[in-house]
Amino acid sequence: MKKVIAVNTRILVSDKLEGIGNFTAEIFKRLVKWNPDYEFHFIFNYPFHTDFIFGTNVKTHIIQPPAKHPVLVKIWYDFSLKRVLKKINPDIFISPDAITSLTTDIKTLIVMHDIGFAHRPQDLPNSWAKFYNKYSKKFAEKSRRVATVSEYSKKDIVETYGINPEKIDVVFNGVKDTFHPAEPEKIKKLTKNKEYFFYIGSLHPRKNIVNLLKGFNKFKNSNNNDVKLVIGGDFLFQSNEIKSVLKELKHKDQIILTGRLTDEDLNTWLSGAVALTYIPYFEGFGIPLLEAMKCKTPILTSNVTSLPEVGSDAAIYVNPESIDDIANGMNILYGDDTIRRELIEKGQKRLKDFSWDKSAKLLWESIQKTIHS
Repeated sequence: MKKVIAVNTRILVSDKLEGIGNFTAEIFKRLVKWNPDYEFHFIFNYPFHTDFIFGTNVKTHIIQPPAKHPVLVKIWYDFSLKRVLKKINPDIFISPDAITSLTTDIKTLIVMHDIGFAHRPQDLPNSWAKFYNKYSKKFAEKSRRVATVSEYSKKDIVETYGINPEKIDVVFNGVKDTFHPAEPEKIKKLTKNKEYFFYIGSLHPRKNIVNLLKGFNKFKNSNNNDVKLVIGGDFLFQSNEIKSVLKELKHKDQIILTGRLTDEDLNTWLSGAVALTYIPYFEGFGIPLLEAMKCKTPILTSNVTSLPEVGSDAAIYVNPESIDDIANGMNILYGDDTIRRELIEKGQKRLKDFSWDKSAKLLWESIQKTIHS
């Protein structure tokens, strides 16, 4: 008899994949292909793109209501999802966005990428901060197993929630094969031959955009050069502070906001940068570090949470709270070609530890442990 796997795929939204969406898409496209004898049920809350149906062994469900608010999320998981799971009767339910139903007895595996909201609730709208801080521990306790994306996050979940470490599996993120050093002519055409530091990600409070802007401004104050700061990503929650700081900066005309980028343009901007400047306050993993390594771009990043674990010796680390530290890091990377070359070489070695194939195998091991628990 076929084993049946149900998956919460409501985060698979075409052209809007962020970290969790990419994790889900990259891993399940492999698991569906590798396991044709298993039946996968993908559960959406919106009409879905056919690109996300990774094989003929995938069956689909769309259930209501569209879960955009914590109240609707609870209804979706505890009532609508419960009904579908009862009908499917799967061997396991997998939820890659760390939320699950508290009203079903199906064996459950959640992927809890990080619990930043437990430490920095101010980085989320109040309703979501309250929701996560009320229920996340319960989700982890209810689930048979928990997967997370770094040893840092595993330790954090154990220490913050008191979850047994034996119940938690580390499934690292990977990086898309499409990232590679772009051709010089392509870089020149897109970037107009500028020198620039580059940030990629949402413009979100925990990404520390304000201190990145101020650090760059300080770097410019001490350098007579034409280096820009290019920021790739959309404004999200609490963007007013970022916009007001931008207006006040002496060197605001040296800052370029691209908005959301296609993978192709992201690859080109990243390939041409002096360095990736990715300096968040909190991160469960930090996929942009791997993307920079694939593009042979040096990295300036934070010395906190999971980032030193992921970057290892292939990055320069700074205190995200210190504008001076950020500016000094930019000075080092801009002024020393030898350090930049060394970081690139170390990045190529570090990349060998990560791939979506490896990630998919690790999650599959966690799935099997859950099914047979």
